[in-house]
Amino acid sequence: MNYLTHDKLVIVGAAGMIGSNMAQTAIMMGLTPNICLYDPYGPALEGVAEELRHCGFEGAEITFTTDVREAFTGAKYIVNSGGAARKAGMTREDLLKGNAGIAEEFGKNVRQYCPDVKHIVVVFNPADITGLIALLYSGIEPSRLTTLAALDSTRLRSELAKQFGIPQDSITDARTYGGHGEQMAVFASTCLVDGVALTDIIGTERFPDSAWQELRTRVVQGGKNIIDLRGRSSFQSPAYLSIEMIAAAMGGKPFRWPAGTYVNNDRYSHIMMATETSITKDGVACKPIKGTPAEMEELDKSYRHLCALRDEVIAMGVMPPISEWHKLNPHLDKHTC
Repeated sequence: MNYLTHDKLVIVGAAGMIGSNMAQTAIMMGLTPNICLYDPYGPALEGVAEELRHCGFEGAEITFTTDVREAFTGAKYIVNSGGAARKAGMTREDLLKGNAGIAEEFGKNVRQYCPDVKHIVVVFNPADITGLIALLYSGIEPSRLTTLAALDSTRLRSELAKQFGIPQDSITDARTYGGHGEQMAVFASTCLVDGVALTDIIGTERFPDSAWQELRTRVVQGGKNIIDLRGRSSFQSPAYLSIEMIAAAMGGKPFRWPAGTYVNNDRYSHIMMATETSITKDGVACKPIKGTPAEMEELDKSYRHLCALRDEVIAMGVMPPISEWHKLNPHLDKHTC
């Protein structure tokens, strides 16, 4: 098999459903043969490694460890799904306290064992905040860390395709921005339905305003719906999309969806949020978000919600005040996006 790179890829949380799916997807996509599985829970971790070896992948060199130093040393790429999973009745924000501490430890481990890592994708929720915490404590440049946000946009595309009874590929530029959660900003103005602007369809007999509002609700509650249907949180879709992200960072095909990245500009500052991006070997770069005044106001509202979560973490003592962030990561104040 021809691989994109032979650099070390570490899957954090590899004993879990997302992590084990990420590892298999990475090998099947031909990212790298050099995959290290890391998880504190040894028996399940060994089970994942054994299953992957039983697949008989050509050229794959799968290792596993419960030792974070062994896992992270020499790591060039990391995808981290190692937080607590969302359960029935929980919001992503309910996970905040426990996963904030996990994100802090993760960032410190990156700083200690692999400060020259090329790219990190943070998956565990609330990803906007856990990614921000990890970025702060890792000390790396913001261009080297992204968070999974694409899942909301793919859910929008899926719902629109079902609504109109057409293939998903006939829906283009479905976009959500801001927070990865129920405060996301759902954009209609970017989207085409079989080549026709979605905004020209909303409010017609074919797609009344009430139907659009119901569809938006299904998108916003897409994760809850999976829990209701399967009895557990999503794992196949976040696994696949996060590996698509790290593949783009390795020099593979461009990532097709918005990604969560550190944003610091005149309108939004000191926050991690979903925006239009480009992920390449040089890292993640932002692109302008264009929307209607109402959509931009919705994005502003989502930003304010993320700021409240960030400030809650600061009040917990997990992160210092923003004015002191430069002491942990001097790259943040220099970054604009």
